Amino acid sequence: MSALARLATDVVGCRACPRLVAWRELVATEKRASFRDEVYWGRPIPGFGDPDARIVVLGLAPAAHGANRTGRVFTGDRSGEWLFRAMHRAGLANQAESTSLDDGLALTDAWVTAAVKCAPPDNKPLPSERDMCAPFLEREFAALPRATVVVCLGSFGYQAAARHFGLRPRPKFGHGVEVRTTDATGRSITLLCSFHPSQQNTFTGRLTEPMFDSIFSRAVELARRSDLDPHPT
Repeated sequence: MSALARLATDVVGCRACPRLVAWRELVATEKRASFRDEVYWGRPIPGFGDPDARIVVLGLAPAAHGANRTGRVFTGDRSGEWLFRAMHRAGLANQAESTSLDDGLALTDAWVTAAVKCAPPDNKPLPSERDMCAPFLEREFAALPRATVVVCLGSFGYQAAARHFGLRPRPKFGHGVEVRTTDATGRSITLLCSFHPSQQNTFTGRLTEPMFDSIFSRAVELARRSDLDPHPT
C-alpha cells in the first residue's frame, strides 16, 4: 500500500475530535432537503488527485453538504464548481465539474486537499481541531515528493501552509500574494494565495473567474519553472 493510500485509510477512520465527529454525523443523518435521498459519506475526507502532482491546492475543510456528502474533497458544492472549472481551464482537470466519487474526474499534476479533514460547524474549525489534523497534512506533503507549488485557498489555508513549512515572519495574506519558502529537504516551495471560492466571495464579486484563472495559470507557470531549477536562489 502506498503512503497516500495508508494516509487515506487513517484519515477516513479518524475520530479524534468529538465536536467534529458529532457534527459531521449529525449532518449526514439530518441531511439537506435537496439531498434527502442520498447516502451521506459522513466521515473525514482524504486528499485527492495525482500522486506525482507539482501543484497542491489547500483549502480549509470539507463542506457539510458537499464533500461530507460525496466523500471527495470539494465535490458537490458551489466552491468545488468554481475550483474544478478553473482547474479544467488550466489543464489540471479532465472535466469542469465534480458531483460524485464516480463521476470520472481525474487530475493531472495537481492534488486537492484541506487543512482540516472533517466538516466543521459554521465552517470554523477550532484551533485544537486544526492542530489535531496537522500530522495528516505533514504526511500528505511528505507523500507528494514533486510538489513545489501550494495554492492556498483563503487565509486559513495559507496559515496552515505557513505553519507546516515553518514560515516566519509570515507575509500578509492577499489574493495573488506569492511567498517562497523551503521544506525540510531544502526543496523550494512557493505558496500562492487566492481568495477562497466561497459563495461570500464569488456572489459579491470579491473573487471573479478571471481572478481565479490567473492563480492557476501562475501555478502552472511556477510548477514548470521548478522542473528547470528545483533549488532556485
